Amino acid sequence: MSEQTYKSTDGSCIISQQVIATIACNAALEVDGVASMAQRPMNLRGMVQSADMRSVAVTSNANETVLDVYVHPKMDAHIPTMAEAIQTAVKTAVQSMAGSPVTKVNVHVARALAEPQTTEQQAE
Repeated sequence: MSEQTYKSTDGSCIISQQVIATIACNAALEVDGVASMAQRPMNLRGMVQSADMRSVAVTSNANETVLDVYVHPKMDAHIPTMAEAIQTAVKTAVQSMAGSPVTKVNVHVARALAEPQTTEQQAE
C-alpha cells in the first residue's frame, strides 16, 4: 500500500491510503442522495481490506491523488447533482484533513437503493 510522506525539519508525517479512503468515505456519506457506499471491483488483495478501502480506490504519488469513489444513490436522488456534490465534498475533505492535493474524484454509481443499507447488508 502506498503512503504519502510529508517531511519538515521536525520530522515526517506518513498518511496511509486507508486514512485517505476513510476521509473520502465519510465525506461522501454526508452528501444528500447517497444511501451507502458501494463495493468496488475486487482483486485478491481487496478481500482483506477495510470497508473504506473497498469503497474508495486511492491512487497517489507525491504530486497528486486520484480517488475513485463507489456509491449507492437513494432511489429519488438526482445523480448528476449528487455526483458533483460528492466530488466537491471529497476533494475538500481530503485536501483539508490530509493536506494531499486531489486532482480527480471519479464517482462510480452502483444500483439505486430505496433505503440505506446496514453494515451487515453491505458485507454480503
